[in-house]
Amino acid sequence: MAENCLKFLKGTLFIFNFIFWICGCIILSLGIYLLVEYNYGALFPSLPSLSFANILIIVGAIILVVAFLGCMGSIKENKCLLMSFFILLLIILLIEVVMAILLFIYEKKINEYVQIQLNEGLKMYEWDNSTGITKAWNMIQQQMQCCGVKNATDWPRLPKSCCMGNSYSNNSDSCPIYYTEGCYRKLAEWFENNFLLVGIVTIIVSVIQVLGMSFAMTMYCQIVKNTYPMNL
Repeated sequence: MAENCLKFLKGTLFIFNFIFWICGCIILSLGIYLLVEYNYGALFPSLPSLSFANILIIVGAIILVVAFLGCMGSIKENKCLLMSFFILLLIILLIEVVMAILLFIYEKKINEYVQIQLNEGLKMYEWDNSTGITKAWNMIQQQMQCCGVKNATDWPRLPKSCCMGNSYSNNSDSCPIYYTEGCYRKLAEWFENNFLLVGIVTIIVSVIQVLGMSFAMTMYCQIVKNTYPMNL
């Protein structure tokens, strides 16, 4: 009975971590793609490395390592690897909880910081060459159909990416029809509209982590029990 239970836990934990590993590969690949194609990190001059793409790359790499430990621990029935897998998942779960609490407590300050960084980045916009921050601002304004941080008046001269359609005139260097809504408000609206989806994904990920921890600890205890059977 104990041997069958151990085999079941071994197979379940391996499948769980294999799926987890595939998800890590997808997240890592998506992060690399976004980093190459959409370098939005340049919008924040003080923290250019703090971008959604870089966060995905870090998360994907961590998932690959954790899933590898889980797979090897389950296949080899190695107590050290299983315990390492359990501890890493626990640390990640605690970090997620702490970050969620900090985001809730300092939401207002974070919003103010984002606006300040966007304004600083806007001042560094280069008109004559294609720097990273220039590409980032042009891309976000075209894709989100916005202009400036709060509105179009943030710009001393409207860039072409603020113009609607083909209203930009190369001859007069003017933009008669342009987007009036600021990009900060557009970003805030996007997060508000997708808040429920983000919450659901967060809950699902947390449940998966707890299940992984439960399977790992149960298998660990079963291995210990089989290794050192109690003398009745």
